[in-house]
Amino acid sequence: MFEGLFQPMHLIVVLAIVLVVFGPGKLPEVGTALGEAIRNLKKALNDVTGETPPTQQKLSENNSQQPPGGSAGS
Repeated sequence: MFEGLFQPMHLIVVLAIVLVVFGPGKLPEVGTALGEAIRNLKKALNDVTGETPPTQQKLSENNSQQPPGGSAGS
C-alpha cells in the first residue's frame, strides 16, 4: 500500500511546495519551530510513560558503576 511513498522525487516536490508556500526567509523559522515541537512531544511522551531517554539511562548507569572514591586504580 505504501510502497515507494518516500521516493526522492516525491520529497523534492514536497520541499518545492514548502519553499513556495513559506518562502526562503521564513523557512529557517519553520524548521526551528518544527524541531522544538518534536522535542516537546518526545519530552511529554517520556514524562507520561515515566521512561528516561536512552542517553540519560547511559549516564546514570555510568555514574552508578564508578566507585565513590573516584578512580578505580588508586
